Amino acid sequence: MPYHHLSEEDRYVISHLTMAGYSLREIGRRIDRSHTTISREIKRNGPTYLDIAPYWYDIAHPIALKRRHQPRHHRRQDQKELVEYVQSRLRLDWPPEVVSARLTLDYPTDPQMRIGHETIYRWIFRDAQNGGNLYQHLRRQHKRRRKQKRYGTGRRFLPGRVSIHERSPLVDQRLRFGDWEGDTLEGAKGTGGLATHVERKSRFLLAVKLSDKKAATMTRQTTKAFRKVPRLLRHTLTVDNGKEFADFKELETKTNLKIFFADPYSAWQRGTNENTNGLLRQYFPKGTHLTNVSEKDLAFVVHKLNNRPRKCLNYQTPHEVFSLAKRGAL
Repeated sequence: MPYHHLSEEDRYVISHLTMAGYSLREIGRRIDRSHTTISREIKRNGPTYLDIAPYWYDIAHPIALKRRHQPRHHRRQDQKELVEYVQSRLRLDWPPEVVSARLTLDYPTDPQMRIGHETIYRWIFRDAQNGGNLYQHLRRQHKRRRKQKRYGTGRRFLPGRVSIHERSPLVDQRLRFGDWEGDTLEGAKGTGGLATHVERKSRFLLAVKLSDKKAATMTRQTTKAFRKVPRLLRHTLTVDNGKEFADFKELETKTNLKIFFADPYSAWQRGTNENTNGLLRQYFPKGTHLTNVSEKDLAFVVHKLNNRPRKCLNYQTPHEVFSLAKRGAL
C-alpha cells in the first residue's frame, strides 16, 4: 500500500468512527489504511488523555500540519558517531551525496548510521549560521541554500521566437561558415558583462562589453561586433532565452542574421559558445569587475583565443580558418 499523508477528510472519518466505538482495524479498512496508521494518528495528534477527551478531526488536523512543517534534521545530531563521520568526510571535500551513500558501505548493518544528503546540507547551512566553516568544503561554498528560480523567472517565451528545431540541418553538421552561437558572460554584480558570439565551423570569437543586461544594450553592441563580418558570413545566430535577446527582431534586421532559440536547460545546444566562454573565464574569472576591463584589454584576450591552435581544427587557429572563409573558401 503506497504511503500518503492522512487528509482532513480521513481524520473526519476517524474521529466519528472512533466515537462510535469501531475498532482500529475496521476504521483502517473503511479508509483503506493500516490499523497501525490509525493507531499512530490517534497517539500523535489526539488528546493526551483519551478517556477524558475524544480524538476530534478539527483539532487533530491543524496539529498534524504544524508537525509536518517542523524541521527534524536536528534529531540525527544526537548521534555522536554519525555526526563525527559526516563532518570528517565533509572536511575531506566529499559532496554530501557521497557522504550519504558511503555510509551504507562503511556501516552496512547499522541502520542508525544513515542520513540523507538533504539533511547534511541543512546541517552545513545551520553550521554556517552559527559561524562554522563546513560550507567552505562545498564545491560552490554557499552559506545558505539559494532560492531556486524557475526558468525565465516566471516570464513566458519571447513572442515570435523561432525554436532551434526549425534551424537548417546544415548548421548542426558545420557544413558552412556563417552560423553563430551567442551568449553573455557576466562579471561581478553591477559591473556589466560581455556579449560573446562564436562561429560554429571556425570557432572564431567576437566579444564586446555590455554595461548592463538590457536588450537595447545587447542589440547595439552585437550590431557593432558584426559590422566587421562580411554579410555572406552571417546566416544564423543561436541564443538562449535570456531577456537580453528580447529585441531579437531588431537585431535580425540590423545584422542580417536569422535568430534561433535553444531549448530551456539545454546549454549543450550551444556547446561551441559554452566552451569558448569557459576559455574566456581563464582571463575573466567569476566575480571579475568588468568595469575595470577596457575594450583594449578585451580585444587582447579575444586576439589570443582566436590565434590559439585548436585540436578540433587540426591545430589550425580560428583566425586562420575564418580568414579562409573571408577570402571566399566557403
